[in-house]
Amino acid sequence: MLLPADPRASYLVQRQLIDAAILEVLERGLYILGPKVRQFEQSFAGYIGSGQCVGVANGTDAVHLALRSCGVGPGDRVITVAHTAVATVSAIEWIGAKPVLVDIDPDTFTISTESVAELLERDHARTIKAVIAVHIYGHAANLNELIKLCKRHGAALIEDCAQAHGATFQGRKLGSIGTCGSFSFYPTKNLGAFGDGGAVTTSDPAIADRLRLLQQYGWRERYISEVPGYNSRLDEIQAAILNVKLGCLDAGNARRRQIAERYTQEFAGLPVRCPTESRESHHVFHQYVIRVAERDSLKQHLEVQGVKTAILYPVPIHLQPGYKSIVECPDGALPVTEQVAREILCLPIFPELSDDQVGTVIQAVQSYFVHRR
Repeated sequence: MLLPADPRASYLVQRQLIDAAILEVLERGLYILGPKVRQFEQSFAGYIGSGQCVGVANGTDAVHLALRSCGVGPGDRVITVAHTAVATVSAIEWIGAKPVLVDIDPDTFTISTESVAELLERDHARTIKAVIAVHIYGHAANLNELIKLCKRHGAALIEDCAQAHGATFQGRKLGSIGTCGSFSFYPTKNLGAFGDGGAVTTSDPAIADRLRLLQQYGWRERYISEVPGYNSRLDEIQAAILNVKLGCLDAGNARRRQIAERYTQEFAGLPVRCPTESRESHHVFHQYVIRVAERDSLKQHLEVQGVKTAILYPVPIHLQPGYKSIVECPDGALPVTEQVAREILCLPIFPELSDDQVGTVIQAVQSYFVHRR
């Protein structure tokens, strides 16, 4: 069975280097906030083009601490989307802020700048402290417009880059453009650890300083809390793994784009809507997401053919039982989001897929539509 993602495959390719990196940590005996974490923070900040990087425990913490470091707190309102991992909205709710959900662009699935502008203009007297732009599936949101809107209304712009490691907007890496960038290193990500991990990037030294305080109990001096803080640390073993895998990220992203290009070429003429890429963006295809009216039927057919797919995400957050009463979202306000959720399907895409395996996916998709004629 072909899987949508296979983190074990990346380990097998880099096994010797990863095993050596882990063994070095184990033998040194420094397991928390040691030299491997510092090395990764410096390397990743350099790769992204941000001045600073702070490693944290996971991607949810990355969004949460980014918001906190930008001064967002209880009672504040934060704009984002319902078409995202629940972690984005969970992080807002965690600090007592109010998630305000807007619709998405029908082509890129990223936050609709028109919806953001309309909301900010309509509610200009109310407290919008931040906008979280989710670079969903590896494609950039329209950052030029979002930056203008956020500056005009005094809001921080948080880039949720959990699916966009190495992606760019107008030649700049995502995570270096907004006030902060938040990253997840969950094992299936383009840059994935072998456990949980995350990071926040920023070019603002004051924000980086607050992040480091919040990361570990508010300590600047050990055991002395300057502010109330948290326990959110990237561990030394995961950092060692990420140091190895960062060197292969661009090559892996190039392979993802190669697979995506082949899918798009082979699906031409089928009643399938393939991903698009704006002129300003360099897509890294964390997911290859098609839209098809008969999504559930196609998904079932592919599984019979030995191709497992995924739906990211099947139920928009504003329709989920745990968040209906928490988010700010009028009924009927997100028509594109709700339509997209009924039609999307994620096909297998990861760098270790062979050309023959890609061909298997293509033939399985094509065979469904041949049988429907």
